[in-house]
Amino acid sequence: MGSDASAEERILGGLDPEQRVVATTLQGPVCVRAGAGTGKTRAITHRIAWGIATGVYTPQKTLALTFTARAANEMRQRLRQLGAPGVQARTFHSAALRQLQYFWPQAVGGPPPGLVNHKARLLTEAAQAMRLTTDRATVRDVAGEVEWAKVSMLTPDTYAAAAEKRSMPMGYDVRTMQRLYQSYEDLKADRHLIDFEDVLLITVGILEEDERIAAAVHSQYRQFVVDEYQDVSPLQQRLLDAWLGQRDDLCVVGDASQTIYSFTGATSRHLLEFPSRHPNARVVELIRDYRSTPQVVNTANQLLAARRPAAGSTPGTWATPLQLISQRPAGPEPSWNEYPDDEAEAAGVATRIQDLIDDGVPAREIAVLFRTNGQSQAFEAALADVNIGFQLRGTERFFNRPEIRQSLVQIRSAAKTLGDAPVQVPQQVRDMLSSLGYSARAPRSDSATRARWESLSALVSLADSMAHRASDEDEEFTLQQFSDELERRAKAQEAPVMDGVTLASMHSAKGLEWDAVFLAGLSEGLMPISFAETADGVDEERRLFYVGITRAREHLVLSWSLSRTPGGRPTRSRSRFLDAILPAGSSNAAQRRARRVG
Repeated sequence: MGSDASAEERILGGLDPEQRVVATTLQGPVCVRAGAGTGKTRAITHRIAWGIATGVYTPQKTLALTFTARAANEMRQRLRQLGAPGVQARTFHSAALRQLQYFWPQAVGGPPPGLVNHKARLLTEAAQAMRLTTDRATVRDVAGEVEWAKVSMLTPDTYAAAAEKRSMPMGYDVRTMQRLYQSYEDLKADRHLIDFEDVLLITVGILEEDERIAAAVHSQYRQFVVDEYQDVSPLQQRLLDAWLGQRDDLCVVGDASQTIYSFTGATSRHLLEFPSRHPNARVVELIRDYRSTPQVVNTANQLLAARRPAAGSTPGTWATPLQLISQRPAGPEPSWNEYPDDEAEAAGVATRIQDLIDDGVPAREIAVLFRTNGQSQAFEAALADVNIGFQLRGTERFFNRPEIRQSLVQIRSAAKTLGDAPVQVPQQVRDMLSSLGYSARAPRSDSATRARWESLSALVSLADSMAHRASDEDEEFTLQQFSDELERRAKAQEAPVMDGVTLASMHSAKGLEWDAVFLAGLSEGLMPISFAETADGVDEERRLFYVGITRAREHLVLSWSLSRTPGGRPTRSRSRFLDAILPAGSSNAAQRRARRVG
């Protein structure tokens, strides 16, 4: 079946030459190396839409895979807009869970096991039985180590040998961690429970061992697209291989320079080795950056240009970085500031943010990014002091926050009581949320109170925008409609946009962008982090810094401090990574280069 000219113009018309190659290469293995801001999601969604428009793809037989529910939701929305609403866009876990629930009765039999949403409770129980430390931070680290072991396909029996050189959770040795891992697995088995990694492992097992079920899955899905392929773990790759069978209708998209999750088992090796695994693969590079100004792009390029494969690097994990070319008009040069201490740095950043807001940059288009979540407190206090709203990202999910759960209960109850009775929804929402801490003016108080207010304010803003949209379209807007929209968003974990400066770790900023980005705390010990002691570890820290830089569209501000506390000894030095991107004579960079190795 051919496609008409209007479909061709609608789907392919706005693509650049490289994106168009991606979109029109519909069969066989395709590997897309896509730099930050180069429109990779655009390229692959238009590829799927063009495949459907030309009759090469069937929507229901196409599976697009990514790593977060937010990214999957964005992909679904784009595909709907392009006239391809039937395509499955899911995370690896979501797709595997759906299959596991469907095939469990015939593959295993009996009732399916329950799903462990959070490992903390079972791990705490296992640790207490072994008389081990069970504080929250340690249990979180143990959960991360268990997840790494499972996505690396290590059982408790094979874990110890593979983990000998890994840093362990506080106070544990490898043998203790191995016993705790075994105890956790035993508790799950006793209670007929599985965790998210088990979902992948069991699905792989079923597909590899049951030919009938494998054949059913192979007939269900014919074309696969994998976004953020540099983050695939060995377990996810094995599942992808099981889904594919002997076929090669696979398109992968990624950037090895943005591999920042190796601690979770992610590895860029699958992306870098794709052409050798698939000798007939079409390899396309996207290097036109539509996000950032030439000044920001040049800074990112300079950072990666200084990268070298060091002795001791893991084979297969290094490739020549993509050199991006900005497609935007020139903007301001990145600026940098050295401060005497953390408090002064936070105050200085808050002052610069106020200047940007005064110049017309919306607060929601400004972000402060740092290496560890513990660094956020100083910036929370500094922004609160000058009455600038902020939102914390990468902490508790928006719809899991106590004040939001309470709000949803109140709104749902009021909607049932009022039915479709005409009310001023925005004012009704304000009245209800006032009992939970909302007020017309932001509180000048501690950061916890302010964060609570920001959450409630986001619901008020959503009510305002929905009411405005309904008014523009001359439609009625009821409290029930608002309640239904909140339920939909909560299910999809689709948080409303909060009108405040974003405070986030560099890891949690992946996939996002802002007009102005402040990269703070850029001192040795934080960037790179002190426990990055190997060549691979330092290289990953450089990639993380690269991700931070490429979040900025126009304004980029770099800062560091010489001391942790006011009046403290200035024992810190700025990050070694800055030597590649700041003027050579700034802060005695040449002297530090001469005396530092690595």
